[in-house]
Amino acid sequence: MEINITGEYIKLDQLLKFANLVESGSNAKELILDGYVLVDGVVETRRGRKIYRGMKVELNGESIIVK
Repeated sequence: MEINITGEYIKLDQLLKFANLVESGSNAKELILDGYVLVDGVVETRRGRKIYRGMKVELNGESIIVK
């Protein structure tokens, strides 16, 4: 899936909500802190991680490419 952002970046937890991969911010926080989210193939545990265009985020077999 590709997600277009209008700003310079989007925070990781916001991206997961925007892409409808989580139901709530608290759900996103849990999944991120538990190590289920990959950013460019590496486990990311910071929910405020800035995600820029061209980066790839993965959760439960779903991939998001930020455009």
